[in-house]
Amino acid sequence: MAATKRKRRGGLPVQAKKPKKDDRDAGPQAKSGVTTEEVEEENRDRIPGPVCKGKWKNKERILIFSSRGINFRTRHLMQDLRMLMPHSKADTKMDRKDKLFVINEVCEMKNCNKCIYFEAKKKQDLYMWLSNSPHGPSAKFLVQNVHTLAELKMTGNCLRGSRPLLSFDPAFDELPHYALLKELLIQIFSTPRYHPKSQPFVDHVFTFSILDNRIWFRNFQIIEEDAALVEIGPRFVLNLIKIFQGSFGGPTLYENPHYQSPNMHRRIVRSMTAAKYREKQQVKDVQKLRKKEPKTVLPHDPTADVFVTPAEEKPIEIQWEKPEPKVDLKARKKRIYKRQRKMKQKMNKGNAK
Repeated sequence: MAATKRKRRGGLPVQAKKPKKDDRDAGPQAKSGVTTEEVEEENRDRIPGPVCKGKWKNKERILIFSSRGINFRTRHLMQDLRMLMPHSKADTKMDRKDKLFVINEVCEMKNCNKCIYFEAKKKQDLYMWLSNSPHGPSAKFLVQNVHTLAELKMTGNCLRGSRPLLSFDPAFDELPHYALLKELLIQIFSTPRYHPKSQPFVDHVFTFSILDNRIWFRNFQIIEEDAALVEIGPRFVLNLIKIFQGSFGGPTLYENPHYQSPNMHRRIVRSMTAAKYREKQQVKDVQKLRKKEPKTVLPHDPTADVFVTPAEEKPIEIQWEKPEPKVDLKARKKRIYKRQRKMKQKMNKGNAK
């Protein structure tokens, strides 16, 4: 007799459901009578399921934030980087009075082991810190030629949260400081595999190329049909200043000899414009002095009149008739105006009597 169970609110007894067998137990019995050819045909027609999520092992987390005093372009650049890097975290702006070592504590509170920090100075100069918190190394860059996604409006597009490919210039393997920066950039910009917020697709590529002693960043979409590249954005240029052994400080491992500070660059531009102005003033002063100098009178050269031919003498004509006087139109108008005024005065006197 089958087992019965009662409902909570009372009622007729209901037959209990028989326990299902496990799929593992039912599998071998079901497949026993099926041939291998039929299984292959079924596998051909079957739609593949979603990509299996593996285990998330690489626990890289990036903290992206800035100091106070940044402009709108820097803020949009930060938002673009956060959107392209699903393993990033945000934080409030840091006060400029605080020391940079405080960032290591912020990274520890946010459970982040990498950091991208934008530092603004004089509301016109932007610096970027790439750091491995808390042990280092760290690198400081001057950010130039910033163009954001909203500003460029490129035709490229990619899935949000997808994992990128990283393409590096061959010059990164030639010098040791570039090799160190390459490893730092790989750990920061590469999205960890099986990250919860990432998508299991690779449809764009980050390129880091070296030109004019600077690192040029570009983001391209990979088109599936012909593997062509279409730029997405953003784009910026990193001018290396120093590489430090620690995180946001410590002994200097490398200093760029080709680096020129923005203050020095502006000073050189001002001195060039001032030099042009001084040259113009000197030319004007020389011209004034030349005008004041007395002109040198050259002695008469007797041989200068050798080839001069005397002009023909014209006969003198005597005018016997008096020329007609010229008519002065202004004087005539004045006389006519006086006459008319006198006539009006006489008419007014006659009417008054």
